[in-house]
Order: sequence, then structure tokens, then C-alpha cells
Amino acid sequence: MSSSVFDLAVVGGGIVGLATAQSIASRFPNMHILVLEKEHRIAAHQTGHNSGVIHSGIYYKTGSLKAEHCVRGRAQLLAFAATHGITHDICGKLIVATNTREEAALLHLYERGIANGVQGLSLIGKRDIRCIEPHCGGSRAIHVPGAGIISYTRVAEKLAELLTAGRNAHIKTGRRVEAITTRNTITELHTEREVFRSRYIIACAGLHADRIARMNGLAPSLRIVGFRGDYYDIAPHALHKVRNLIYPVPDPQFPFLGVHCTRMIGGGVECGPNAVFSFKREGYGKTDFDLRDTAEAMSYSGLRKLLLRHWRYGLYEYARAFSRRKFLHSLQQLVPAIEARDITPARAGVRAVALAPNGTLIDDFAIEKSESAIHVLSAPSPAATASLAIGDTVCAMAREHFGL
Repeated sequence: MSSSVFDLAVVGGGIVGLATAQSIASRFPNMHILVLEKEHRIAAHQTGHNSGVIHSGIYYKTGSLKAEHCVRGRAQLLAFAATHGITHDICGKLIVATNTREEAALLHLYERGIANGVQGLSLIGKRDIRCIEPHCGGSRAIHVPGAGIISYTRVAEKLAELLTAGRNAHIKTGRRVEAITTRNTITELHTEREVFRSRYIIACAGLHADRIARMNGLAPSLRIVGFRGDYYDIAPHALHKVRNLIYPVPDPQFPFLGVHCTRMIGGGVECGPNAVFSFKREGYGKTDFDLRDTAEAMSYSGLRKLLLRHWRYGLYEYARAFSRRKFLHSLQQLVPAIEARDITPARAGVRAVALAPNGTLIDDFAIEKSESAIHVLSAPSPAATASLAIGDTVCAMAREHFGL
């Protein structure tokens, strides 16, 4: 057991956990802070598998935590990137409607973006669409000039660098929290190697957020379920067919933005993702399976109700996951010029989706508190864009809740 007692332990070395730790460290420089990450490197999962889009805040329900934090967090992110020399590009995005039904939804989305304070939005027709993206299909679109691209892994690395530059903060990788106990008001975090002791904890555990909460004695009604998304890369000979970011009009029933085209900050263009239930919380392969993850998910009433309610959608997504032809068809709705020879299978990501017991998708940020802990239970997209704002919010909660 470690003899030291930290003032604060943050569980999770993704971008939200690191942003939270750095926000607290910058305001309370004398606090002894520990960040525990189960992998042997930071930003190994959702942060490291992020497509790198800087979101504007157009998609999210007005007044929601997502809408507020995305707009505020985007401004903070851009300032942070400029200050620390992190390469980024505010290249703009098109959200494209391809039929009359989508055009009606597009108008609603535009009005939501205006209400959320997103700057520079414009509704454009075919001619202007072609000026921005010459190979893009669609009848109408929203031009979102403030959208951009960045490496969130690089942002996380800089946060870690700043955090550990002082003498009072430490990051320990390769430490999976396996149990949490309390002894004389001190929280003990048990890992395979050792036990770490802290006065307070903040958990930002992503795909395992609900499990860490239960270890800590909370009984959250929501459950985290993994949804895998597969991507394709556009081949070098076809890169001219997508200049920047092209998105479909999202289905409001789901927290997924649909198959889209994204220019990457490191070069190249990727297309995707689809969204299928993952039989392993960190299963990046199409056939990855974990018995505990699957049994836990399938025994949860929320997932069963979701799958029953949307079984047609689910079957289509699974078919698209294994069918290059179906995936291509989705891409061609946005960019008709893309051909089968233009795309090659690439990476995958797994998104932590929070489900309520009635099968409702919890599409906003969710944070709960216990006596000596704060748990970020759900931080879906745009959490990376909003990470610095989320960190400041959790810091403010910690100041009040812990009496810092």
C-alpha cells in the first residue's frame, strides 16, 4: 500500500479526466493529485480513437449541458491549441440534406444552432454546396464555418505534460482500479500492483464509468453499453473528392451523427462510422467478444428494450458493418462520386452509450456525486471538444462538494 495520501485521485487518463485534473491543479497548486489510467498510455480509448472533429454545438438540445459546454469548450480548445502550438484547422463543415424529409430536419437543426449561439451558420443550396465541396450531392446544406479538426491525443498529451510539470501531480499508467474501499474517511483505490489512498476521488472512466461508480457504492440507474463504429479510408487517388467535412442530417432518435467524411489533421480522409452494439466494451474488431461485458449488457432491461424498439435499425447497421457495398451506398448519398475502389477498411472506435432502464438513450452529460467522490458517468460526443469546459465544471463542483 502506498504510504502517501493524495488530496485527489482522478480515475481515467482520457481527455476528460486529464482536463479535470489540470483544471483543479491550476486553481489549487498545493493539492497533491494522482491520475490513474489502466492502460500503459494515456488517451488509449475514446480519446485516442476520436476522429478529431472540433464540433460547433449545432446538434445539441438548446439548454443542455452538451450545447453549453460545446460552445464554451470549443473556444477554450482553440485558445489552448494556439497557446501550446497544437496543429488544428478550422476548415468548416457541410451538413447535407438529400431529400425533402431531410430538408425539413435541416431547417430545425439550423434553428437549433442559432439558438445555441453557434456563429456563422448559413443555409445554402446546390450551387453553393458545389462551390465548397464540388463532388458533394444533396439539395440543401448547412454550412458550419466554425467546425474544424485537431488531434485530441495531442491535446491530452499536452494536458498531461502541463499537469506533471509541477511537483504535486502524478500520472500512473498500467493501474486498473479493481476495487474501492473506504477506511477512516480515506478512499482506497485497489489496483493489481498496489493500493492508492486519497481524500477525494473524481472518476472519468469512460466505457467503465458505471462499474467504477458501483465499486464506489453508487447505484446509478443508467448502464454503459459499448457501440462500435467502423471506418474506411479514402484512397490517395480519390482524396480530391472530399475537401473537408461532409455530414448527413442526423436521425434525432439516436446519438449518432451518421456515416460522414472527415479530413484528418494528420493527412488523409476517413469515412464512417456505423454504429453497432459491441460484444466487448473495448472491442475494436468486428468479432471481438467478452463474456462478462456481453452478459452484463444483455441482462440489462434498458438494452433489451432499445434493441426491441429499434431492431430494424440495428439489423441494418450490422449488415452495413459487414458489407462494403452497403457502407459505400451510405457514402454515395453524400458524395456520389465515391466508388468501391476509392475506399479501404480502416480503424474502429467504441463509443460509451449511456442507457436508462426504459431503453432511452441518455444523450447529455451525466455527473453524480457521493460523499467523497464525483463520477462523470456519461460524457459522449462532443466531450472531446468540450473537455476543457467539462474540466472547469467538475472543478467547480469539487470546490463546492469537497469544500476545497
